[in-house]
Amino acid sequence: MDQNKFIDDLISQMTVEEKAAQMLQVPVSVVGMDAAREWARKGVGSFLNALGSEMEELQKVSCEESRLKVPVIFGIDAVHGHGLNRKATIFPSQLAMAASWNKDIAHKAAEVTATEVATDGIHWNFSPVLCLARDPRWGRTDETFGEDKYLAGELGAAMIEGYQGDDLSDDTSVLACAKHFIGYGEATGARDSYDTEITFRKIRDEFLPPFRKAIDAGCATVMSAYGSIDGTPLTVNKKALRGILRDEMGFDGVTVTDWDTVNALITRQRVCGNHGDASRLAADAGNDMIMCTMEYYDAVIEEVKSGRLDEAVLDEAVRHILTVKCRLGVWEKPLKTGKPGSIGCDEHHEAALEAARGSVVLLKNDGILPLDPGKKIRKIAVIGPNADDIRAQYGDWTYFTHPVPGIEKEPERPYVTLLEGIREQTESTGIKVEYSYGCSVNRMGYYKGNFAGIPEFMEQCYKDNAHRYDSYKEMPYINEAAAMARSADIIILALGDNYNQHGEYNDRADLRLSGMQEALFRVLSTLHIPLITVLISSKPLAIPEVVKKSDAVICAFNGGMYGGRAVAETIFGKLNPSGRLPISFPYTTGQVPVYYNQFPGWHEGRYVDCPEKPLFAFGEGLSYTWYEYSDLKFDAASKTVSVNVKNTGDKAGTEVVQIYVEDVVSSVMTAVKNLAGFSRVELQPGESKEVSIRLDDEAFMITRPDETRVIEPGEFVIYAGHSSKDEDLLKVSVTL
Repeated sequence: MDQNKFIDDLISQMTVEEKAAQMLQVPVSVVGMDAAREWARKGVGSFLNALGSEMEELQKVSCEESRLKVPVIFGIDAVHGHGLNRKATIFPSQLAMAASWNKDIAHKAAEVTATEVATDGIHWNFSPVLCLARDPRWGRTDETFGEDKYLAGELGAAMIEGYQGDDLSDDTSVLACAKHFIGYGEATGARDSYDTEITFRKIRDEFLPPFRKAIDAGCATVMSAYGSIDGTPLTVNKKALRGILRDEMGFDGVTVTDWDTVNALITRQRVCGNHGDASRLAADAGNDMIMCTMEYYDAVIEEVKSGRLDEAVLDEAVRHILTVKCRLGVWEKPLKTGKPGSIGCDEHHEAALEAARGSVVLLKNDGILPLDPGKKIRKIAVIGPNADDIRAQYGDWTYFTHPVPGIEKEPERPYVTLLEGIREQTESTGIKVEYSYGCSVNRMGYYKGNFAGIPEFMEQCYKDNAHRYDSYKEMPYINEAAAMARSADIIILALGDNYNQHGEYNDRADLRLSGMQEALFRVLSTLHIPLITVLISSKPLAIPEVVKKSDAVICAFNGGMYGGRAVAETIFGKLNPSGRLPISFPYTTGQVPVYYNQFPGWHEGRYVDCPEKPLFAFGEGLSYTWYEYSDLKFDAASKTVSVNVKNTGDKAGTEVVQIYVEDVVSSVMTAVKNLAGFSRVELQPGESKEVSIRLDDEAFMITRPDETRVIEPGEFVIYAGHSSKDEDLLKVSVTL
């Protein structure tokens, strides 16, 4: 079939109404099936959040009852696994997976997710998120790969290749969607979907690189962002969507708006006074498909018929949509078939476990870890609200939170919480494991979640008396936990946040531990019993006291279905952790931002009431062995860094070799250093390896005030080592 001729013929037969319908994505969970059927008859382009028999029926209506019988494509948010399906494999969050610094894990997670999504018949996955989380107060921090553009680009490209495979028409391939274009995570005050006070020069320098890699990886779709740049919403930002994305970067796929952003032009951002203006500007800016704004259909038809919008704008958008549909092969196979029986299969669960193992970051160890069951450990006290809460462990974007929020669902096995993981590891050792909830995560009066496992008295307080609830009333439960812990040899305390404290609409002003968690920690820390703290959270939290007074600290973020097992394996030494932080931890909320690659020049370089450096820096992470770096070299002709790495400990381990570049003098201010490459290296005790990493031109480029990208001749410093901290790095000066 001549694809271009087929598309030309189809567009020539379409009415303005049918073109407008092709540009619309309808949320079935919002409009209901009766309305969805009518949209299918009109020739709508896509449906969102339809599963099973609903999807089969809607595709049948589209293919048999619409005039031109153009199949629809079905979309879903499968952000860390096909999590809206209760039987599916749930991986660690993007932030947790980023802690692995492992492109193979990202690729495999996407490949498994694509297979399971396709097995449900779905064509389109709105993932990966390529925004940067440089202010962890932002509610969507967990959906990102962290704070760094290079790491986000590498892992994002790997996921895109995993989702899409070699051919989009394959049964197990789905469309990837790079989102959100662009600068969404940089909103002022970390306020989700708010204005972004950055320039396009900064966009090109810091936030565009991951999207460049996404386009190079062949990403078929891109989502425009909620927010705005300098007061112009991204939904109508022609420079971003047409000038940069299409004209400069050569993107030829489908652009789609985020949820109801065309309406937001009227209701929230107030740059349009009616749906006609909003729809015309959104289409003209370069959005091919409009997600969930039903008013767009009538409005854009009127704009074209009145002459205010050229019909050619719709033709261009429909051409992009039909081209992607041809690549998917929907005329031959209207629904994906996937791999029957693969959803939640053993092979996929093993991939989720490996991803969870890679996501564990050991941040502190005073020698207590790994625990040796043979060394007179009789009792372990597992305490804390997140020790046995799978909802907290999963985080956002699973069947607990979407597509309809606020509806309680029972957890679906299999999964392993931290408590269950500890019991697995001690099952045959004779060690007694006792558990106490300790306290709640949420602040009084703000609890919106499930009450499973919460003491009955506290549940009643939440339901009936939240406005009168006094924090001291939780002290009996904290004291109960302490009483249980007094006879223990080891305390394992799980703290953090839950899904009511992150995600869209859930930005935070305070990054301290919420509820009575700090009080719980202080009580337990006075018992002088070895204390291991595990942070199960969606983001870095400000926990300096916890770090200081704990004997060991493990960061688990949201580890997915087997996050608890991976942490337990780490605690008992079955797993030698190799995770490294993809995001920095602040001492206190007021220290934010603390991302590693800031500009120099701050007077004294610190606040008067806070340390200069972050609590933990980007790239940090310990293991149960040690690594020594030597003989750093840089070959300017090939731009290749080589360094010798030796395992100086007595255990086999995997080191993440990190390469950074500093531009010493340039015509605009540049970061103190930027990540430019990394490599995971497996080393036996005493083993040495030379690691070579070739850097691309991007590592040395800057964006000038006129927005051109150049490499300016001069001195550069090349760093290699264990983390972004200066004391962890070797360096060599070179001239290019």
